[in-house]
Amino acid sequence: MAIVRMILAAIAFASLVTGQEHVSFRSQDGAVIYADVYGTGDRGVVLAHGGRFNKESWAKQATVIAAAGFCVVAIDFRGYGQSRGPGQSDIFTAPLHLDVLAAVRYLRSGGARSISLVGGSMGGGAAADAAIEAGPDEISRVVLLAATPGGQPQKLRGRKLLIIARDDADGAAPRLPRIRADWDKVPEPKELIVLDGSAHAQFLFQTDQADHVMREIVRFLSAP
Repeated sequence: MAIVRMILAAIAFASLVTGQEHVSFRSQDGAVIYADVYGTGDRGVVLAHGGRFNKESWAKQATVIAAAGFCVVAIDFRGYGQSRGPGQSDIFTAPLHLDVLAAVRYLRSGGARSISLVGGSMGGGAAADAAIEAGPDEISRVVLLAATPGGQPQKLRGRKLLIIARDDADGAAPRLPRIRADWDKVPEPKELIVLDGSAHAQFLFQTDQADHVMREIVRFLSAP
């Protein structure tokens, strides 16, 4: 019996780590969004990837967040992987916030009582825009990696955490001054963490600051 229990535990752990529960759901404009689900519980987290990433890029971070007691949904935006929907031919104008909201409502339909968003770069902008459009109680916290809302940052609700590297730059132009100017318009409660280095958004997880970033994210998501 002990051996059987060990085998079952190993299978369950492997499923959690690899994120083998694949799901799909529709957005309000008819897009079909594919996602990987990690963990269980009534606290949900949606992971929104950057332009050079996909849902699989979150596997390690999703596993850590799930182990902290969350049900995590990592999505592929329309035009990535199998996800398809209106506007996908131009990812810069596509309504990506609707993909995030579709994941939020998928979690709600599964019993999630609170939902947080974590987004990097393009995905961070989509997450912020989703939080602005969402109902007052739909989204409780937002973590943005080098991103701010596409418009009306003063309407961003809930608790907010922005993490950005000091020397993160888009070509020759540093991102921090522009992002910080928008962040100043975001209402409290909010936190800003500026890290050393130049890694942009999810690329932070490829640096020696990866563990620090994850600790800050889990702390923020878990705080009462």
